[in-house]
Amino acid sequence: MALRLLRAPNGWLDFLTWCQRRYGNVVFFKFLGAPACLINDPAGIERVLVTDHQKFTKSMDYRALSRVLGQGLLTSEGEFWKRQRRLVQPAFFRERILSYGGLMTSYTVRMMETWQDGEVRDVHRDMMRVTLEIAARSLFNVDIDGDAGTIAKAMAVVMNEMPKLAGFAFLPDWVPVPGLGAFRRALADLDRIVYGIIRDRRAAGNHPGDLLDMLLDARDENGAGMSDLQLRDEVMTLLLAGHETTANTLAWTLYLLAQNPEGQSRLQAEVREVLGGRAAEASGLNRLPYTQMVLMEAQRLYPPAWAIGRKALQDFEVSGYRLRAGTNVVVSQWVLHRDPQFYPNPEIFDPERWREEVAGRRSLPKFVYLPFGAGPRVCVGASLALTESALVLATLIERFRFSLTSAAPVEAFPSVTLRPKHGLRLRVERTD
Repeated sequence: MALRLLRAPNGWLDFLTWCQRRYGNVVFFKFLGAPACLINDPAGIERVLVTDHQKFTKSMDYRALSRVLGQGLLTSEGEFWKRQRRLVQPAFFRERILSYGGLMTSYTVRMMETWQDGEVRDVHRDMMRVTLEIAARSLFNVDIDGDAGTIAKAMAVVMNEMPKLAGFAFLPDWVPVPGLGAFRRALADLDRIVYGIIRDRRAAGNHPGDLLDMLLDARDENGAGMSDLQLRDEVMTLLLAGHETTANTLAWTLYLLAQNPEGQSRLQAEVREVLGGRAAEASGLNRLPYTQMVLMEAQRLYPPAWAIGRKALQDFEVSGYRLRAGTNVVVSQWVLHRDPQFYPNPEIFDPERWREEVAGRRSLPKFVYLPFGAGPRVCVGASLALTESALVLATLIERFRFSLTSAAPVEAFPSVTLRPKHGLRLRVERTD
């Protein structure tokens, strides 16, 4: 269905939802003159992301993200991306992830020790900090504590500016982007920290066998190692992306539990019964099925990435429609995950809808639940993120209860990830 846009709701989340609800699962529109197509049909999504993925490249808005991540794993393409993907993959093998479990729970406990019973906290800021510390220690064996505040402030600036930068990515390169002073200063702060990590490891000469070691030891077909710029792009990507989505998932999960006290009580009962006061372990998460169901439902309602963008390299037929080469394709998890075609009462927080899935019995069509994408470009750290989210959540919920401080809904901000727009303040009360 071709869309002539006369009037539309404000914001991308509302706009894309409105498009799909009004015009169907394939909607063509133009954004700043660039052709675009929203696809919400599972078969069409499979073709774009999996079956015929080689006929697409990253959409134009990823040019904005490359201002921050350079040619890292999230933004690079082709043979270079394949090489980098193969290089970092071992850091996310199951045995590696299991070895990170202890530090995930210990960092969470350390954070909770600073909480006061009954105080109101911005849990989004707390989750950003603890997941950053976990990512830095597990992937790069560095203590980021002294720079965590700087990184958090810089990330907030970058994320706030990213929607504007993404919009300008659809315009010719000669069109200047106004008002980027704060963005450039934030990026300079992030560069200083990341280059410092690389410089310190080169100078130390030690080999702890972490992901940074793998990057430093990598050699191309000519025997040359990565330049500092290449290292910077990968470290920046894996450090920032490695904690941002997990932090958002945890913050939104706590918000949903605060709105649903019965579900929160049930979750706490499971954690206490299974753990019996012991620390949660990565190898024992299968004994916490309701914990997994809660996280799956939270990522349905508030997916870590709210949309996936691709650009057709050639004319292409999908779901009975023909896309012209150059069309920017949008697959929106926000729209897909809240579609009543696939999810009864989609606006309701209902972890029970995932019981069959957690038990290993598929109850949903393929490609209607994509919190980490699909196909060759599926998030390399998905298993790490799921393990970390479950361990942190179980550790938190065993000792604290979370409640709302206001009846006003928290606004979702669609930047690169789906963030709470003005933080997320909850009351924390000790229960141990």
